[in-house]
Amino acid sequence: MNKIMNLPKFVIIYIIVNHGKGSKVLRKAKQYGMRGGTVFLGRGTVNNALLEFLSLYDVRKEIILMGADTQTAESALEALSQKFCFDKPNHGIAFTVSACNIIGSICYQSEESEKVKGASNPMYQLITTIVNKGKAEEVIDAASAAGAKGGTILNARGSGIHETAKVFNIEIEPEKETVLVLCKAEITKGIVEAIYKNLELDKPGNGIIFVQDVNAAYGIYED
Repeated sequence: MNKIMNLPKFVIIYIIVNHGKGSKVLRKAKQYGMRGGTVFLGRGTVNNALLEFLSLYDVRKEIILMGADTQTAESALEALSQKFCFDKPNHGIAFTVSACNIIGSICYQSEESEKVKGASNPMYQLITTIVNKGKAEEVIDAASAAGAKGGTILNARGSGIHETAKVFNIEIEPEKETVLVLCKAEITKGIVEAIYKNLELDKPGNGIIFVQDVNAAYGIYED
């Protein structure tokens, strides 16, 4: 299914596909008007008893991030959804979140950036949680217990002033894990509270969590 809402002028596109398809998606996206993007490696979680029994519950994923104006993003997502069959289960998920402006090698500046605060009454929201390495599964467990269908885990590194350790007088930046959970807006609060409580995010250095409204979504299925 897909949900199109009142989109802001600029958006960030997230596309999550199985390992090996990221470059193909990015090449096609360029053909559909996108100027480029970044591919991250990650892993997804699935609730499947047979896969768990076979120890195949970790599924390698690739996450593509791209920025574009609303019109380009909408037309590109529609074409990508058809090309890669996001309307079929396990073929991928794509969604967009609001961006006031996009700054980098290619800059988009929005004159309406102060007015744009995201979609009103969004159907879906993206919960992003950044925790220390090894804690991502606990985030997924807490989110699932609160109604989430699963999530995607990315590896990252942090450099917080209170999060460095010294080995032989050399400061080591601990590795981080980022967890992306896409869910219906009405259950976001419960999921956030569950993650916050179970991961003890009120304690310094344990992690951070933030929520973004989703403007358009493809490949999301309800049981």
